[in-house]
Amino acid sequence: MAAYETTRTAPFGAIATFRFIQFVGNIVAAVAEWNDARVTRNTLEKLSDRELDDIGLCRGDIDLIGAKARV
Repeated sequence: MAAYETTRTAPFGAIATFRFIQFVGNIVAAVAEWNDARVTRNTLEKLSDRELDDIGLCRGDIDLIGAKARV
């Protein structure tokens, strides 16, 4: 029984195109993550100290939550 090689090389420019699209996708994901963290921080900053205490946070925790989202 004969075995045939079924792998083919990618067409010219396909890898570069894929990497460019992946790069753009990574940028879009980073911007979306930054925006989510920004919205979360802004929402938490609008809460009163009593409301923050009800959910187990204090004012200093807001900056930590924003820092976790950036990492």
